[in-house]
Amino acid sequence: MVHKEFMYEVEVKDGHLDLSESFDKIRNQYNANDLLQMTDVFFSSEHSKTIGLFNVDLFIPIFTHIFGQAYLGGRTGIASIFRLGNERYGIEANEDVLLERFSKEVIHELGHCFGLVHCYDPACVMRSSTYVEDIDQKGLGLCLKCREVAEM
Repeated sequence: MVHKEFMYEVEVKDGHLDLSESFDKIRNQYNANDLLQMTDVFFSSEHSKTIGLFNVDLFIPIFTHIFGQAYLGGRTGIASIFRLGNERYGIEANEDVLLERFSKEVIHELGHCFGLVHCYDPACVMRSSTYVEDIDQKGLGLCLKCREVAEM
């Protein structure tokens, strides 16, 4: 899904980071700013966009949780699958829903890497998402306005 939206080749690489320094014991979450920086330092390249994929609960100081984060117009972003599964919300697990939500988050963060800010079009993948319901309501792709603006 991701390669179709941006028309770039997608390469998956396995990598590991020591996340212990990013763990906030009081919040019982991981600082997304730290993980974004580590992903940028250890895995990014000047010639491509990199998205670090995680399965940990992310936060930034001003929010209780986030699904992902990226450097606007930069080369690196991160996304976490941690809060995207139905079972976290007392609903029967659904792998298709989980994959679609995670794909939307990865595309969203890549959009930021390509210079896109949050969009007000309810169907655009660049619309801000605070809750999984917000993710479910938006589409998998960029709206026409965002596609025109993207630095691709």
